[in-house]
Amino acid sequence: MNRADRSGFAAWWFSVDRVALCLILALMGIGLLLAFAASPAISGGPGTAGDFRYALRQLSYAVMALGILAATSTLNIRQIKIVAAVVFAGALVGSFLVLLVGDEMLGAKRQLNLGIFNLQPSEFLKPSFAILAAVVLADRGKLPVPAPVLTFLLLLPALVILLLQPDVGQTGLLLSLWGAMLFFWGLPFIWVAAMAGCAGGLGLAAYTIFPHVHNRVNQYLGHSEIGYQAGLGLKAFANGGLTGVGPGSGTIKYRLPDAHADFVFATAGEEFGLLLCATIAALFCALTVRLLLRAAAAREGFAQLAGAGLAIVTAVQAFINMGVAVSLLPAKGMTLPFISYGGSSLFAMALTMGLALALTRHRPKISVRADGVLQWARA
Repeated sequence: MNRADRSGFAAWWFSVDRVALCLILALMGIGLLLAFAASPAISGGPGTAGDFRYALRQLSYAVMALGILAATSTLNIRQIKIVAAVVFAGALVGSFLVLLVGDEMLGAKRQLNLGIFNLQPSEFLKPSFAILAAVVLADRGKLPVPAPVLTFLLLLPALVILLLQPDVGQTGLLLSLWGAMLFFWGLPFIWVAAMAGCAGGLGLAAYTIFPHVHNRVNQYLGHSEIGYQAGLGLKAFANGGLTGVGPGSGTIKYRLPDAHADFVFATAGEEFGLLLCATIAALFCALTVRLLLRAAAAREGFAQLAGAGLAIVTAVQAFINMGVAVSLLPAKGMTLPFISYGGSSLFAMALTMGLALALTRHRPKISVRADGVLQWARA
């Protein structure tokens, strides 16, 4: 295959960001490795032999996620906007249905039981909102209301639904994405500072209103005993050391709730040590920087804003998950992108990165080339 090949695959291969694609595939591969490491602990126990049912299920999710990644990375700008609008509307409806018929777990409703697997619609709000907000912010026409206000009105129904579930973490993540996109758009610094103050006020309100947030923050600040999960997570890292105890040899994962999901980073630390944890962090840093640089090089303001938003929301979610695992942040049920077990998270991240790859593809500058030919002919 060479650049003279006019097939659809060749056109995609030579225009897509292959460096970012390799980083994404590396993270997915590590996720499957850790799924096989954690599956026996989730399906069994300290005295009971487990199996690899969860790992095989995650493998099937990964195959479907690759299809989503590949399909969305081929979209053009117009198709990206249409897909984002459809996904955002569907995610809003699904999140509302969660309030009515969703499965309740630990006092919260966040998932729809579809029989084959549980779907968390709120995961798809993040990438779709990033695209729609970029559409509004990049519009140079006269809008009926200021663009920042319009993007907030677009986000408001999602925030209300998430707080009713309640899902404070996803709410905070969406607000962070909104603030980041306004910052990239060029919002004056005084307004950025005001938004930061409002965010602090909302955090204080969540601490006051929601008991589980109150307890987790108190545990983090040392006002009460350290949380059960956080304590076991730290023990897992201490037990793993630099190189880990070896694949399948971890013991703390049998006692650690969500060792395959929210605390999969601790499982990585115990069995593969600091080396794998540092590799995961480095891959996320490299992917974020790569996507931001590619977005900055885009010709259209929409592609710049949307690409930056997709990169930032992925980076912030990864930072929160890893920060919680090492007790740098209060406990929060948030998955590690591409690494944690679960179809919803993996599909949403595949959609996110597929859209990012589509936005940052090299597209020929036909008009510029035509102008150059005309100028040469006239000369």
